[in-house]
Amino acid sequence: MAPSKKIDDLYDLIEGIETAMFTTRRSNGQLVSRPMATQHRIEGADLWFVTNVDAHKLDELALDPHVNCAYYNNRSHEWVSVSGVAHISKNRARIRQLYQENWKVWFGDEGGEMDGGPNDPRIALIMVEAEFATYMKVSKPRPVVLFEVLKARVTGSPREIGDIKEVTGAEMMD
Repeated sequence: MAPSKKIDDLYDLIEGIETAMFTTRRSNGQLVSRPMATQHRIEGADLWFVTNVDAHKLDELALDPHVNCAYYNNRSHEWVSVSGVAHISKNRARIRQLYQENWKVWFGDEGGEMDGGPNDPRIALIMVEAEFATYMKVSKPRPVVLFEVLKARVTGSPREIGDIKEVTGAEMMD
């Protein structure tokens, strides 16, 4: 499969799932995951997330910027796993570019500039520079997928509902 097709499939899956389990490493080495909404795809970036500058995950990223973003669509059984390096950005122009009104729900209005708007100093972005991704895209209709899952349960044979693809960092830069 051509790298551009794999990348298009990858981003189509991510956009259809929206929420990632964003995994970082704590100072004691433990991994921790939390749900985070993936922001709209923009040119020149892999994945964007919005966060509060006081969030513990930023301390974890300062110690080890390597992250994993895992996505799963329970309805289609499709999934994505992206490994990469996170970069924190407080660039107001980029925040305004990505800003969505629903961010206010996460920040609240504390008065003045701290109103959950695009100029709120509490808002930061996490950009994940993808180094490797693997995903499964299902090309079969939903009834066929359900039949394959049921057949696997009854017969004990492995389910065959989609193809697993890998995208390397080099392919992502093409």
